[in-house]
Amino acid sequence: MLKSILQRHYIKKLTMDFLKPDTEKASNYDHLEKMNTAELLKNINKEDQTVAESVQKVIPAIEVLVDSIVEKLGAGGRLFYIGAGTSGRLGVLDASECPPTFGVEPGIVIGLIAGGDTALRNAVENAEDDTEQAWKDLQQYKISSRDVLVGIAASGTTPYVIGGIEKARENNIITGCVTCSSGSPLANASEFPVEVITGPEFVTGSTRMKAGTAQKMVLNMITTSTMIRLGKIKGNKMVDMQLSNKKLVGRGTQMIMDELHIDEEQAKALLLEYGSVRLAITNFQQNS
Repeated sequence: MLKSILQRHYIKKLTMDFLKPDTEKASNYDHLEKMNTAELLKNINKEDQTVAESVQKVIPAIEVLVDSIVEKLGAGGRLFYIGAGTSGRLGVLDASECPPTFGVEPGIVIGLIAGGDTALRNAVENAEDDTEQAWKDLQQYKISSRDVLVGIAASGTTPYVIGGIEKARENNIITGCVTCSSGSPLANASEFPVEVITGPEFVTGSTRMKAGTAQKMVLNMITTSTMIRLGKIKGNKMVDMQLSNKKLVGRGTQMIMDELHIDEEQAKALLLEYGSVRLAITNFQQNS
């Protein structure tokens, strides 16, 4: 109990001592309400164009994190994301897209959001301020040193995320983070921090804009690169994708046609028989 109280006070002091996060700085624009629709859209787009450049600058940091994730997942581990609000939703989104895209089991990449699944649609009051809840949430999945934990927080000051990262490091779990503020408590707490500095938002403090876009880009890069390194892509094709609708069955059929040089009817029959592009191609080649 005493240790938990001290940890809460420690994290609170870290966030209070930290200067104003980059994401909280005043917008480069003012009197937004006086702009017409075209002006609003052009200025938002102008700001958005800077995001890819910001991400490009931190590719070396992303690379180190990805290599660590590949090593752990290749040995049977898992990747966890924790976040609150927009950051938490982006983590859940990225995790949920991995099974249909790469054919991995749903428990390989797991996204957790402060406040639970209810918070995906509706804000849960004070959920992000609990320094102990993330670790409790992670314990339900029996997280261990075989796994990797990545905290996502635009400001880098979210107690839910920092508390989870701190506790994970105490338990010898590899940690990383994706934040949009430099020198934040979250970055300092993480073993492999990725700090994408996107600057002031068009609407001051609205991190669902540039910061959210940057985080989504980085998460895409992390899981896509990881899955490619783990052999889930052949050439440039999603050969292990789940066949969850007609469009994907059609795409898979075309992949098989292109690879094996057979007609559509035969390719579709193979796909439906074996359930994946990879298995269809492999079995056809072995039986030919």
